[in-house]
Amino acid sequence: MAGRKHSSLDRVLGRLDTLDSVNLANLVQRLARERGLFEAIFNTIHEGILVISADGAIEYANEAATRLIGLREGELAGATLWRLVPGLHPSLEASLADGAAVPVMAREIELSYPQPRTVRLYMVPFQAEGTREKSRRFAVILTDITREKQTTERLIEDEKASSVLLLAAGVAHELGNPLNSLTIHLQLIARKLKKLKAARDAEPLARSIAVCQEEVKRLDGIITNFLEAIRPRPPDLAETNIVDVLNEVLRFQAGELENRGIAVEAETQADLPPILADRNQLKQVFFNLIANAVEAMGTGGRLKIKSRADDDSVYLMFGDSGVGIRLEDFSQLFQPYHTTKPGGHGLGLMVVQRIMREHGGQVGIESKEGVGTIVTLTFPQKNRRVRMLQSGAK
Repeated sequence: MAGRKHSSLDRVLGRLDTLDSVNLANLVQRLARERGLFEAIFNTIHEGILVISADGAIEYANEAATRLIGLREGELAGATLWRLVPGLHPSLEASLADGAAVPVMAREIELSYPQPRTVRLYMVPFQAEGTREKSRRFAVILTDITREKQTTERLIEDEKASSVLLLAAGVAHELGNPLNSLTIHLQLIARKLKKLKAARDAEPLARSIAVCQEEVKRLDGIITNFLEAIRPRPPDLAETNIVDVLNEVLRFQAGELENRGIAVEAETQADLPPILADRNQLKQVFFNLIANAVEAMGTGGRLKIKSRADDDSVYLMFGDSGVGIRLEDFSQLFQPYHTTKPGGHGLGLMVVQRIMREHGGQVGIESKEGVGTIVTLTFPQKNRRVRMLQSGAK
Protein backbone atom coordinates (compact mmCIF):
# COMPACT_ATOMS: atom_id res chain seq x y z
CA MET A 1 0.00 0.00 0.00
CA ALA A 2 1.33 3.39 -0.97
CA GLY A 3 2.82 5.39 1.87
CA ARG A 4 3.02 2.46 4.29
CA LYS A 5 6.29 2.07 6.17
CA HIS A 6 7.64 -1.44 6.55
CA SER A 7 9.67 -2.29 9.63
CA SER A 8 12.41 -4.93 9.70
CA LEU A 9 9.96 -7.12 11.58
CA ASP A 10 7.48 -6.84 8.69
CA ARG A 11 10.17 -7.97 6.28
CA VAL A 12 11.02 -10.97 8.46
CA LEU A 13 7.36 -11.95 8.82
CA GLY A 14 7.08 -11.79 5.03
CA ARG A 15 9.70 -14.59 4.77
CA LEU A 16 8.24 -16.64 7.64
CA ASP A 17 8.00 -19.85 5.58
CA THR A 18 11.74 -19.67 4.78
CA LEU A 19 12.99 -19.33 8.38
CA ASP A 20 14.86 -22.18 10.03
CA SER A 21 14.12 -23.27 13.62
CA VAL A 22 16.80 -20.99 15.18
CA ASN A 23 15.62 -17.85 13.40
CA LEU A 24 12.01 -18.79 14.13
CA ALA A 25 12.79 -19.08 17.85
CA ASN A 26 14.54 -15.70 17.76
CA LEU A 27 11.52 -14.20 16.02
CA VAL A 28 9.14 -15.59 18.66
CA GLN A 29 11.34 -14.11 21.43
CA ARG A 30 11.41 -10.77 19.67
CA LEU A 31 7.63 -10.79 19.26
CA ALA A 32 7.22 -11.64 22.95
CA ARG A 33 9.52 -8.73 23.92
CA GLU A 34 7.59 -6.31 21.73
CA ARG A 35 4.29 -7.54 23.13
CA GLY A 36 5.66 -7.12 26.66
CA LEU A 37 6.78 -3.58 25.83
CA PHE A 38 3.36 -2.61 24.50
CA GLU A 39 1.65 -4.27 27.50
CA ALA A 40 3.83 -2.23 29.87
CA ILE A 41 3.06 0.98 27.98
CA PHE A 42 -0.72 0.36 28.00
CA ASN A 43 -0.67 -0.56 31.69
CA THR A 44 0.93 2.75 32.63
CA ILE A 45 -2.01 4.65 31.14
CA HIS A 46 -4.69 5.76 33.61
CA GLU A 47 -7.51 5.37 31.09
CA GLY A 48 -8.99 1.95 30.49
CA ILE A 49 -8.28 0.53 27.03
CA LEU A 50 -10.30 -2.33 25.52
CA VAL A 51 -10.36 -4.06 22.17
CA ILE A 52 -13.72 -5.71 21.50
CA SER A 53 -15.29 -7.54 18.60
CA ALA A 54 -18.57 -6.50 16.97
CA ASP A 55 -20.48 -8.84 19.31
CA GLY A 56 -18.89 -7.22 22.38
CA ALA A 57 -16.39 -9.98 23.20
CA ILE A 58 -13.38 -8.46 25.00
CA GLU A 59 -10.18 -9.45 23.23
CA TYR A 60 -7.83 -7.18 25.18
CA ALA A 61 -8.06 -5.07 28.35
CA ASN A 62 -5.32 -3.12 30.09
CA GLU A 63 -5.08 -3.02 33.89
CA ALA A 64 -7.03 0.25 34.22
CA ALA A 65 -9.92 -1.20 32.21
CA THR A 66 -10.10 -4.36 34.30
CA ARG A 67 -10.31 -2.23 37.46
CA LEU A 68 -13.02 0.04 36.02
CA ILE A 69 -15.34 -2.71 34.79
CA GLY A 70 -14.61 -5.17 37.59
CA LEU A 71 -12.79 -7.93 35.70
CA ARG A 72 -10.75 -10.26 37.86
CA GLU A 73 -7.63 -12.10 36.78
CA GLY A 74 -8.52 -14.95 34.49
CA GLU A 75 -12.01 -13.64 33.67
CA LEU A 76 -11.07 -11.97 30.38
CA ALA A 77 -11.64 -15.09 28.28
CA GLY A 78 -15.27 -15.16 27.19
CA ALA A 79 -16.16 -11.86 28.84
CA THR A 80 -18.39 -9.46 26.91
CA LEU A 81 -18.63 -5.72 27.40
CA TRP A 82 -22.42 -5.84 27.04
CA ARG A 83 -22.70 -8.10 30.09
CA LEU A 84 -20.32 -6.01 32.20
CA VAL A 85 -21.98 -2.72 31.24
CA PRO A 86 -25.74 -3.45 31.14
CA GLY A 87 -27.74 -1.08 28.97
CA LEU A 88 -24.83 -0.13 26.73
CA HIS A 89 -25.58 -2.54 23.90
CA PRO A 90 -29.19 -1.38 23.26
CA SER A 91 -27.99 2.21 22.89
CA LEU A 92 -25.38 1.12 20.31
CA GLU A 93 -27.40 -1.59 18.55
CA ALA A 94 -28.33 0.45 15.48
CA SER A 95 -24.74 1.57 14.98
CA LEU A 96 -23.42 -1.98 15.37
CA ALA A 97 -25.82 -3.52 12.84
CA ASP A 98 -24.22 -5.33 9.93
CA GLY A 99 -23.44 -2.96 7.10
CA ALA A 100 -23.96 0.16 9.19
CA ALA A 101 -21.47 2.96 8.78
CA VAL A 102 -20.21 2.88 12.35
CA PRO A 103 -19.40 6.33 13.72
CA VAL A 104 -17.08 7.23 16.56
CA MET A 105 -19.24 6.92 19.67
CA ALA A 106 -19.07 8.62 23.06
CA ARG A 107 -21.23 7.90 26.09
CA GLU A 108 -21.32 8.70 29.78
CA ILE A 109 -22.25 5.53 31.64
CA GLU A 110 -22.98 4.72 35.27
CA LEU A 111 -21.27 1.63 36.65
CA SER A 112 -22.43 0.04 39.89
CA TYR A 113 -19.76 -2.69 40.09
CA PRO A 114 -17.17 -3.01 41.56
CA GLN A 115 -18.24 0.36 43.04
CA PRO A 116 -20.55 3.16 41.88
CA ARG A 117 -18.81 5.47 39.43
CA THR A 118 -19.36 7.52 36.29
CA VAL A 119 -17.29 6.60 33.24
CA ARG A 120 -16.90 8.33 29.89
CA LEU A 121 -16.77 5.74 27.10
CA TYR A 122 -15.15 6.58 23.76
CA MET A 123 -15.53 3.88 21.10
CA VAL A 124 -14.00 3.92 17.64
CA PRO A 125 -14.15 1.17 15.00
CA PHE A 126 -11.11 -0.19 13.25
CA GLN A 127 -10.49 -3.07 10.90
CA ALA A 128 -7.25 -4.95 10.48
CA GLU A 129 -6.00 -4.97 6.92
CA GLY A 130 -7.20 -7.88 4.90
CA THR A 131 -10.07 -8.87 7.21
CA ARG A 132 -13.72 -9.07 6.25
CA GLU A 133 -16.25 -6.33 7.25
CA LYS A 134 -17.95 -8.59 9.80
CA SER A 135 -14.67 -9.13 11.64
CA ARG A 136 -14.26 -5.44 12.45
CA ARG A 137 -13.20 -4.53 15.95
CA PHE A 138 -13.59 -1.54 18.23
CA ALA A 139 -11.11 0.29 20.39
CA VAL A 140 -12.80 1.44 23.59
CA ILE A 141 -11.30 4.05 25.92
CA LEU A 142 -12.79 4.37 29.41
CA THR A 143 -12.15 7.44 31.56
CA ASP A 144 -13.28 7.61 35.20
CA ILE A 145 -14.97 11.02 35.54
CA THR A 146 -16.65 10.38 38.91
CA ARG A 147 -14.68 13.02 40.79
CA GLU A 148 -14.92 15.48 37.91
CA LYS A 149 -18.71 15.06 37.76
CA GLN A 150 -19.08 15.31 41.54
CA THR A 151 -17.01 18.50 41.55
CA THR A 152 -19.10 19.98 38.74
CA GLU A 153 -22.36 19.02 40.46
CA ARG A 154 -21.13 20.48 43.72
CA LEU A 155 -20.15 23.75 42.04
CA ILE A 156 -23.58 23.96 40.40
CA GLU A 157 -25.25 23.12 43.69
CA ASP A 158 -23.20 25.71 45.58
CA GLU A 159 -23.96 28.33 42.93
CA LYS A 160 -27.64 27.47 43.08
CA ALA A 161 -27.64 27.57 46.87
CA SER A 162 -25.82 30.91 46.95
CA SER A 163 -28.33 32.40 44.50
CA VAL A 164 -31.28 31.17 46.54
CA LEU A 165 -29.75 32.40 49.80
CA LEU A 166 -29.01 35.83 48.37
CA LEU A 167 -32.54 36.04 46.99
CA ALA A 168 -34.02 34.99 50.32
CA ALA A 169 -31.83 37.50 52.14
CA GLY A 170 -33.01 40.24 49.80
CA VAL A 171 -36.67 39.36 50.34
CA ALA A 172 -36.20 39.23 54.11
CA HIS A 173 -34.44 42.59 54.04
CA GLU A 174 -37.26 44.14 52.00
CA LEU A 175 -39.84 42.84 54.50
CA GLY A 176 -38.09 44.86 57.17
CA ASN A 177 -39.15 48.18 55.61
CA PRO A 178 -42.95 47.71 55.92
CA LEU A 179 -42.49 46.25 59.39
CA ASN A 180 -40.62 49.40 60.45
CA SER A 181 -43.44 51.50 59.00
CA LEU A 182 -46.04 49.45 60.89
CA THR A 183 -44.09 49.88 64.12
CA ILE A 184 -43.97 53.67 63.72
CA HIS A 185 -47.71 53.99 62.94
CA LEU A 186 -48.70 51.67 65.77
CA GLN A 187 -46.71 53.86 68.15
CA LEU A 188 -48.50 56.97 66.85
CA ILE A 189 -51.91 55.33 67.28
CA ALA A 190 -50.98 54.21 70.80
CA ARG A 191 -50.03 57.76 71.75
CA LYS A 192 -53.32 59.14 70.45
CA LEU A 193 -55.27 56.52 72.38
CA LYS A 194 -53.67 57.65 75.62
CA LYS A 195 -55.37 61.03 75.08
CA LEU A 196 -58.75 59.31 74.66
CA LYS A 197 -58.93 57.54 78.02
CA ALA A 198 -62.54 58.58 78.46
CA ALA A 199 -63.58 56.98 75.21
CA ARG A 200 -65.57 53.78 75.65
CA ASP A 201 -63.53 51.68 73.17
CA ALA A 202 -60.09 53.05 74.11
CA GLU A 203 -58.99 50.14 76.34
CA PRO A 204 -59.86 47.28 73.91
CA LEU A 205 -58.18 49.21 71.11
CA ALA A 206 -55.08 49.69 73.25
CA ARG A 207 -54.94 45.94 73.89
CA SER A 208 -55.31 45.23 70.17
CA ILE A 209 -52.52 47.66 69.34
CA ALA A 210 -50.28 46.05 71.97
CA VAL A 211 -50.91 42.65 70.36
CA CYS A 212 -50.05 44.08 66.92
CA GLN A 213 -46.83 45.59 68.28
CA GLU A 214 -45.81 42.26 69.81
CA GLU A 215 -46.52 40.44 66.55
CA VAL A 216 -44.51 42.98 64.54
CA LYS A 217 -41.68 42.58 67.05
CA ARG A 218 -41.87 38.79 66.68
CA LEU A 219 -41.80 39.01 62.86
CA ASP A 220 -38.82 41.33 63.04
CA GLY A 221 -37.05 38.80 65.25
CA ILE A 222 -37.82 35.99 62.81
CA ILE A 223 -36.38 38.01 59.91
CA THR A 224 -33.28 38.92 61.94
CA ASN A 225 -32.67 35.27 62.85
CA PHE A 226 -33.40 34.18 59.28
CA LEU A 227 -30.87 36.60 57.85
CA GLU A 228 -28.31 35.54 60.41
CA ALA A 229 -28.91 31.90 59.50
CA ILE A 230 -28.73 32.11 55.72
CA ARG A 231 -26.41 35.02 54.98
CA PRO A 232 -23.32 33.38 53.43
CA ARG A 233 -20.31 34.47 55.45
CA PRO A 234 -17.06 32.70 56.30
CA PRO A 235 -16.98 31.08 59.73
CA ASP A 236 -15.05 32.78 62.52
CA LEU A 237 -13.06 29.70 63.51
CA ALA A 238 -11.85 29.20 67.06
CA GLU A 239 -10.99 26.20 69.21
CA THR A 240 -14.35 24.83 70.31
CA ASN A 241 -15.64 22.04 72.52
CA ILE A 242 -18.57 20.71 70.54
CA VAL A 243 -20.35 19.29 73.60
CA ASP A 244 -20.36 22.69 75.36
CA VAL A 245 -22.13 24.25 72.35
CA LEU A 246 -24.61 21.36 72.16
CA ASN A 247 -25.46 21.63 75.88
CA GLU A 248 -26.06 25.37 75.48
CA VAL A 249 -28.53 24.72 72.64
CA LEU A 250 -30.29 21.94 74.58
CA ARG A 251 -30.69 24.21 77.63
CA PHE A 252 -32.24 26.89 75.41
CA GLN A 253 -34.66 24.41 73.83
CA ALA A 254 -35.43 22.47 77.02
CA GLY A 255 -38.80 24.20 77.53
CA GLU A 256 -40.11 23.44 74.04
CA LEU A 257 -38.88 19.84 74.17
CA GLU A 258 -40.54 19.33 77.53
CA ASN A 259 -43.83 20.90 76.38
CA ARG A 260 -43.93 18.48 73.44
CA GLY A 261 -43.20 15.51 75.68
CA ILE A 262 -39.94 14.66 73.91
CA ALA A 263 -37.36 12.76 75.95
CA VAL A 264 -33.75 13.70 75.25
CA GLU A 265 -31.01 11.12 75.80
CA ALA A 266 -27.60 12.72 75.36
CA GLU A 267 -24.63 10.34 75.59
CA THR A 268 -21.74 12.71 74.97
CA GLN A 269 -18.12 12.75 76.09
CA ALA A 270 -16.93 15.90 77.83
CA ASP A 271 -13.33 15.14 76.81
CA LEU A 272 -13.89 15.03 73.05
CA PRO A 273 -10.96 16.45 71.03
CA PRO A 274 -11.47 20.15 70.19
CA ILE A 275 -12.48 21.30 66.72
CA LEU A 276 -12.09 24.62 64.91
CA ALA A 277 -15.58 26.09 64.61
CA ASP A 278 -17.75 29.19 64.65
CA ARG A 279 -19.89 28.80 67.80
CA ASN A 280 -22.84 30.75 66.41
CA GLN A 281 -22.91 28.80 63.14
CA LEU A 282 -22.56 25.56 65.08
CA LYS A 283 -25.58 26.55 67.18
CA GLN A 284 -27.54 27.17 63.99
CA VAL A 285 -26.73 23.65 62.78
CA PHE A 286 -27.89 22.11 66.07
CA PHE A 287 -31.03 24.27 66.21
CA ASN A 288 -32.01 23.24 62.69
CA LEU A 289 -31.42 19.52 63.26
CA ILE A 290 -33.29 19.47 66.58
CA ALA A 291 -36.16 21.47 65.04
CA ASN A 292 -36.38 18.93 62.18
CA ALA A 293 -36.41 16.05 64.67
CA VAL A 294 -39.15 17.72 66.74
CA GLU A 295 -41.27 18.28 63.62
CA ALA A 296 -40.82 14.63 62.60
CA MET A 297 -41.87 13.35 66.03
CA GLY A 298 -44.72 15.72 66.78
CA THR A 299 -45.89 15.21 70.39
CA GLY A 300 -43.90 12.62 72.31
CA GLY A 301 -40.94 10.67 71.04
CA ARG A 302 -37.27 10.28 71.82
CA LEU A 303 -34.29 12.32 70.65
CA LYS A 304 -31.02 10.48 71.14
CA ILE A 305 -27.69 12.27 70.75
CA LYS A 306 -24.33 10.49 70.78
CA SER A 307 -20.75 11.58 70.25
CA ARG A 308 -17.55 9.78 69.42
CA ALA A 309 -14.11 10.45 67.97
CA ASP A 310 -11.39 8.61 66.10
CA ASP A 311 -7.86 9.64 65.14
CA ASP A 312 -9.04 12.19 62.55
CA SER A 313 -12.62 13.26 63.23
CA VAL A 314 -15.25 14.09 65.81
CA TYR A 315 -18.76 12.72 65.24
CA LEU A 316 -22.10 13.89 66.59
CA MET A 317 -25.23 11.82 65.88
CA PHE A 318 -28.84 12.98 66.23
CA GLY A 319 -31.38 10.14 66.18
CA ASP A 320 -35.14 10.67 66.38
CA SER A 321 -38.10 8.30 66.60
CA GLY A 322 -40.11 10.26 64.04
CA VAL A 323 -41.90 9.35 60.84
CA GLY A 324 -38.69 8.93 58.85
CA ILE A 325 -37.95 10.12 55.31
CA ARG A 326 -39.58 8.66 52.24
CA LEU A 327 -37.22 7.09 49.72
CA GLU A 328 -38.37 9.46 46.95
CA ASP A 329 -37.50 12.50 49.11
CA PHE A 330 -33.91 11.45 49.82
CA SER A 331 -32.43 12.82 46.59
CA GLN A 332 -33.88 16.28 47.30
CA LEU A 333 -33.06 16.62 50.99
CA PHE A 334 -30.54 19.43 50.50
CA GLN A 335 -32.42 21.18 47.69
CA PRO A 336 -33.66 24.71 48.46
CA TYR A 337 -37.40 25.04 49.05
CA HIS A 338 -37.92 21.28 49.11
CA THR A 339 -39.92 20.52 52.25
CA THR A 340 -42.46 17.95 53.44
CA LYS A 341 -43.53 20.10 56.41
CA PRO A 342 -46.61 22.34 56.20
CA GLY A 343 -45.36 25.91 56.30
CA GLY A 344 -41.72 24.83 55.98
CA HIS A 345 -39.33 26.88 53.85
CA GLY A 346 -37.00 24.04 52.84
CA LEU A 347 -33.79 25.92 53.68
CA GLY A 348 -32.86 24.25 56.98
CA LEU A 349 -30.83 21.29 55.71
CA MET A 350 -29.28 23.38 52.93
CA VAL A 351 -28.00 25.82 55.56
CA VAL A 352 -26.72 22.89 57.66
CA GLN A 353 -24.85 21.46 54.66
CA ARG A 354 -23.32 24.83 53.75
CA ILE A 355 -22.10 25.47 57.30
CA MET A 356 -20.66 21.95 57.61
CA ARG A 357 -18.79 22.29 54.31
CA GLU A 358 -17.30 25.61 55.40
CA HIS A 359 -16.11 23.85 58.56
CA GLY A 360 -14.48 21.09 56.49
CA GLY A 361 -17.12 18.63 57.70
CA GLN A 362 -19.84 16.42 56.25
CA VAL A 363 -23.51 15.58 56.86
CA GLY A 364 -24.75 12.00 56.63
CA ILE A 365 -28.42 10.97 56.83
CA GLU A 366 -29.92 7.52 57.38
CA SER A 367 -33.66 7.02 57.66
CA LYS A 368 -36.42 4.45 57.59
CA GLU A 369 -40.07 5.30 57.18
CA GLY A 370 -42.04 4.76 60.38
CA VAL A 371 -38.87 4.16 62.42
CA GLY A 372 -36.90 7.40 62.49
CA THR A 373 -33.88 9.27 61.20
CA ILE A 374 -30.22 9.53 62.19
CA VAL A 375 -28.18 12.56 61.14
CA THR A 376 -24.41 12.25 61.57
CA LEU A 377 -22.18 15.33 61.62
CA THR A 378 -18.49 14.73 60.95
CA PHE A 379 -15.98 17.41 61.96
CA PRO A 380 -12.21 17.27 61.37
CA GLN A 381 -10.27 17.46 64.61
CA LYS A 382 -8.48 20.73 65.27
CA ASN A 383 -4.98 19.32 64.65
CA ARG A 384 -6.05 17.57 61.45
CA ARG A 385 -7.72 20.71 60.07
CA VAL A 386 -4.61 22.75 60.85
CA ARG A 387 -2.51 20.22 58.93
CA MET A 388 -4.94 20.37 55.99
CA LEU A 389 -4.86 24.16 55.93
CA GLN A 390 -1.08 24.22 56.10
CA SER A 391 -0.67 21.70 53.30
CA GLY A 392 -3.19 23.62 51.18
CA ALA A 393 -1.19 26.84 51.62
CA LYS A 394 1.97 25.39 50.17
